[in-house]
Amino acid sequence: MRFTALAFALASALLPHVAAAQSPEEPEPRNADSATDLDAVVVTATRNPTDALLVPAAIDVIGAGEINRAQPRIDLSESLQRVPGVVARDRQNQAQDLQVSIRGFGARAAFGVRGVQLYTDGIPATMPDGQGQVSHFPLESAGRIEVLRGPFSALYGNASGGVIELFTAAAPADPTVRAGYTAGADGLRRGSLSFHTPWGRDDHGDLLVDLVNIDSDGYRDHSAARRTSGQALLRGDVGGGRFTVLFNGLDVEADDPQGLTAEQLQGDRRAASEGALTFDTRKTVRQDQFGARFERDVSAHHAFTVTAWAGNRATTQMLSVPVFVQRSTPLHNGGAIDLDRDYRGIDGRWRWSTDLAGRPFSLTAGFDHEVSDEHRLGFENFIGDTVGVVGALRRDEHNRVTGNDAYLQAEWAPAERWRVDLGVRRSRVRFESDDRFVSDINPDDSGALEYSRTSPVAGVLFRATPWLSVFANAGAGFETPTFSELAYRSDDQGGLNDALQPARSRNYEVGLRARRPAWEYSAALFHSRTEDELVVAANEGGRSVYDNAGTTVRRGAELALEGELAPRWHVAGAYTFLDARYAEDFAVCGTPSCAQDDVVIEDGRHIPGLARHTAWAELRWSPYDTTDVMLQGRFVDRVYADDANTAAAPAYASFDLAAEHRFHAAGLDWRAFARINNLFDRDIVGSVIVNASGGRYFEPAPGRHAVVGLSASKAFR
Repeated sequence: MRFTALAFALASALLPHVAAAQSPEEPEPRNADSATDLDAVVVTATRNPTDALLVPAAIDVIGAGEINRAQPRIDLSESLQRVPGVVARDRQNQAQDLQVSIRGFGARAAFGVRGVQLYTDGIPATMPDGQGQVSHFPLESAGRIEVLRGPFSALYGNASGGVIELFTAAAPADPTVRAGYTAGADGLRRGSLSFHTPWGRDDHGDLLVDLVNIDSDGYRDHSAARRTSGQALLRGDVGGGRFTVLFNGLDVEADDPQGLTAEQLQGDRRAASEGALTFDTRKTVRQDQFGARFERDVSAHHAFTVTAWAGNRATTQMLSVPVFVQRSTPLHNGGAIDLDRDYRGIDGRWRWSTDLAGRPFSLTAGFDHEVSDEHRLGFENFIGDTVGVVGALRRDEHNRVTGNDAYLQAEWAPAERWRVDLGVRRSRVRFESDDRFVSDINPDDSGALEYSRTSPVAGVLFRATPWLSVFANAGAGFETPTFSELAYRSDDQGGLNDALQPARSRNYEVGLRARRPAWEYSAALFHSRTEDELVVAANEGGRSVYDNAGTTVRRGAELALEGELAPRWHVAGAYTFLDARYAEDFAVCGTPSCAQDDVVIEDGRHIPGLARHTAWAELRWSPYDTTDVMLQGRFVDRVYADDANTAAAPAYASFDLAAEHRFHAAGLDWRAFARINNLFDRDIVGSVIVNASGGRYFEPAPGRHAVVGLSASKAFR
């Protein structure tokens, strides 16, 4: 029935134009959604607005058309798959958020995002300890997404892989109201409402308010979720400068089905783990964030930018830690978590533009101060014989992370076709824990840790022709463990995991970027060597213990292209080769609790959670100016799930078919889309839980399923 309905929707989108094709009338000019725009693309991920063709680093921009076209806009994975070097896996588990990694950095995350800095409209979405979330990213009104990969991400601080930044769309010409509704398999329902209006005169500024609600019964048992998010944005000119004020909120309630073993995967792919059902594993998140940014050109040579932000994130989570483990271990932290985190920060920078040796030169100096205060409570997940409920208190502590960074960045064009970029960042991150749960059998586990590092970066670009640039760069990265990674020790004792050290990487990259009238393509080769790689030592009951793994090496290649095959035929593609391995033996504690490391991982093993080959491609046919039909395909190579490489998710190839039609009726502008995902109904493992206990590594993705959506907008002229 669902495929009959989808076929009808696809036919409805195309039939009006079949009749139109019999008319001798000339087609209307193509609109922005169907046109290919290969004009100069200005990016800001290097902190200063620059044509992407002149940036000596790997950077990609995803435009509004790619974000919106026939997409339900549930999460970032829909858009990021077209960027080489980036993996964003929808885990079908909103209790754990997306798995996002760039060039293999961030794959260790049991939940949230690590090793990647996140921003929305210039406001940080990453905590001082490097932990980030993307579930609150406002895709409803996104204008573009910039992705910076490689060494230059070091200038953003606590990150090794890259930077992902979302920018809200520019103001419409007239006040506009838009409403939309999307429905799909497994009870997926998405409703949205937004209002976007210019204000003042002569493009003085704009005001945006949008609200999105997503409900799903979930593909798997015990994976239902509800997510509500909202955004209010005000931009404009004041005092000779430009300001942005942003508020966003997020409310999530989600069940956690946890991972499956290989045997369970061959049986009922939709099943939840036994522990998830027994303990009713679940998670709630409430987040509110406010940010403000002001930019001003003081003179022809001087400009400054000040950004300030503050927020709160409250999380409760029920884990499946067995009762006997908590009863038999007096110092155990329990199986239920209650976190309340306040965070704030300020970033100020000054830019000086002048000439050096008669050639353009600029210098940017800045300082970044961030603080996160967290109240962490741990409880037993049982009362008597009843499990899955909040029981006796086992942990009570106040934690603080303070980050202080200073950075300096220089840009110089020493000759007509050359550009040199130099930068350095000094980072200092301090972790403090105040234990409030002290007794005769539970000693005071208060403590503090401090990490510091200087991270230099340098890049050079040569514009070989007006349409081709080649570049090379090198830099050092610095990535501290997050407080969540410091929270548990392998010996099940209390206090911070003070044995953890920050990961330190040296990164190298060469590449090229070309922009022809109808084609754009890029390529890059990269090499990274990391000392004290942060790895998951054990993952049990939703609780992860981390360790350092010595030296790792990542090397790879990236290719991307986009252009017109023929009139009305458009193609885009991305390919990544990634060889990520441990470069020396190391030992970890295999299963808590253990008094010593008892599992040896030999050098040459692949870093788990990463595919050696990934590819994505899209063929789009726009038979008429208001219609797009797309065939999308992806290939993901085998993904190892554990450090010893004894278990792996198999490689797969899958295809999606989608169509979108835009039309005007009843005084409204309409957009309708329909898509079939996993067209050939392949059995796919969407993601893995690295080093999960009991072999519960695998999180299956849905088979063939349909999604349809309809939105309407009204401009008040």
